[in-house]
Amino acid sequence: MMKLTGEGSLSVKKRYAWVIILLGSLLSACGYKFTGGGNLPSGITSISIEMFKNRTAETGVETIITNDLIYEFTRHEQVVLTGSDKADAILTGVVQSIGERTISHRGEYTSNERRVILKLDLQLKDKSGGVIWSAKDVSDNEAYKVLPNKQATERNKKVAIQRLSKRLSETIFNRLTADF
Repeated sequence: MMKLTGEGSLSVKKRYAWVIILLGSLLSACGYKFTGGGNLPSGITSISIEMFKNRTAETGVETIITNDLIYEFTRHEQVVLTGSDKADAILTGVVQSIGERTISHRGEYTSNERRVILKLDLQLKDKSGGVIWSAKDVSDNEAYKVLPNKQATERNKKVAIQRLSKRLSETIFNRLTADF
């Protein structure tokens, strides 16, 4: 049997102290939690997401956003997606605007980088048509490179819109499930 004395016992005590401090800090979490971990309002367990309306000149943006939002709800498996006839609530949305701003220049009249800005309005209604939740001007933006080739620039813009749609879908899901 080995006896711990002198300097060796001090390092063992330090190790135990660090282990106790680490465990204490892990076990005494400060109450932080991730958003979107709650439930939908009013005890809703099934939802129908209708195709968003598009009030912009950007074709197809409503499909991209609707599909990303459906994916976000499916990914979390907290709510059953169903048809509007069987759903506890129906989520509708309108793409109000999609704009662009130049954020850097190559020359006096030539853009190097642009930002696409997307704004949505949303409503969650119960079976009787009463509004349970709504959000106006939910917006976000994404930068993209402007290239000499116009088709490449359009491709970059589409990719920016797709990224933006995914991020907005996460935001909408988190706001809807933020423990009412």
